[in-house]
Amino acid sequence: MLATATIRPSVSKESGYDQHIGQVRELFRDCQGNVVRVQEELAARYNITIPYQSLTWLIRKYQLRIPAQKRAGRYHFEPGAEMQHDTSPHKLKIGDRSLTAQCAGLSLAYSRQLFIQYYPRFTRFECKTFLTEAMAYMQGACSRCVIDNTCVIVSHGAGPDASFAPEMEAFAQIYGVNFWAHRINDPNRKARIERPFDYVERNFLAGRTFIDWHDLNLQARQWCDQVANRKPKTSLGMSPMDAWLMEKPSLQPLPKVLPPVYLAEQRTVDIEGYVHLDTNRYSVPDTLIGKNVEVLKYWHRVVIYQGRTIVAEHDRELLAREKRITKPGHHRPLNSKRAHQGISTEEQTLTGQHQSLDRYVAAIKKQARGRGLVKLRRLLDLKRTYPPGPFQKAVEEALHYGLYDLARLEKMILKNTGGDFFEL
Repeated sequence: MLATATIRPSVSKESGYDQHIGQVRELFRDCQGNVVRVQEELAARYNITIPYQSLTWLIRKYQLRIPAQKRAGRYHFEPGAEMQHDTSPHKLKIGDRSLTAQCAGLSLAYSRQLFIQYYPRFTRFECKTFLTEAMAYMQGACSRCVIDNTCVIVSHGAGPDASFAPEMEAFAQIYGVNFWAHRINDPNRKARIERPFDYVERNFLAGRTFIDWHDLNLQARQWCDQVANRKPKTSLGMSPMDAWLMEKPSLQPLPKVLPPVYLAEQRTVDIEGYVHLDTNRYSVPDTLIGKNVEVLKYWHRVVIYQGRTIVAEHDRELLAREKRITKPGHHRPLNSKRAHQGISTEEQTLTGQHQSLDRYVAAIKKQARGRGLVKLRRLLDLKRTYPPGPFQKAVEEALHYGLYDLARLEKMILKNTGGDFFEL
């Protein structure tokens, strides 16, 4: 016959140490959660001895280390009513450099449509740049934008009592948006943007390589288009892209012309012909050394004005530090460099007229150091001083006999000149 197993209902485990839970709770708080110290203090203060395993069992039973979870609520959002914005630091690799970048995200609360971009830091300039791109990506804006109590947007206060920076309020008015900060320690209020950050780290960053910041943000935009917003969500019963098509008519329309986001700085051109911006230096024409210019910093480029005239424009350097960005034609070569480049002006003036003079110039350069500028200048002075005939005849004689002493050449010129041009 087969033996039949008897199944008994589970009974909550009782312990004789339950009577000391009051003292354990008090010491657990005073000892900052160190169970070993709680055990020692129980014996020292109250003469109570509890084995370590039994003590940890009590702590788990009465949830002293992990507070009891409260019932969660649920928010309901109408189409176009709210969008949520936040940032999160992510570790990634650009080129051969490992760094921590700020991932900025915006999500529509109704459709869960998501947009992310990465920045080396996140100031008000980057915030306005991101929100402009995000609302352009959504092709509209919601009337309320929920944020945390970051000082990038909040000037003072917190939660419902927060006051926002005038610069950011003026920016939001362009798009008809009002910022709204949730209460401190209540991140669930913006769970629509909090939850996707983990998904971004585990899906988008996993196994991807990036050349630079522009490549990183281009791939992030493509990932939003092809993966994040096309994956069906159980809570929606459709993909965020399909839900966004339903929400789009309820979004506030964007201005016909989106105002550019830039930061204006006043700079003085240094002695080397550069202006300093964000630890890097950008070249301008060296004729502006010592003069004041206005530098407009956009996210992708740097534009430099003098008055109303654009004097230089560069791609903005985001990855490197202490780097010089020089545009060809801005800086003329220094004298020490110019002396060793190309054919001198004296040689160009002397050559190309007579074959014998060309040979004599070439021979002088071989005899002299460098480009032979001193001797060539002296030879050009003789050519300009004396008549062409005696000069050319003396050059041919000197070339025939291999005489390259210009003082002797001058005597030969004078000898040839004496009978024809002067009465001696």
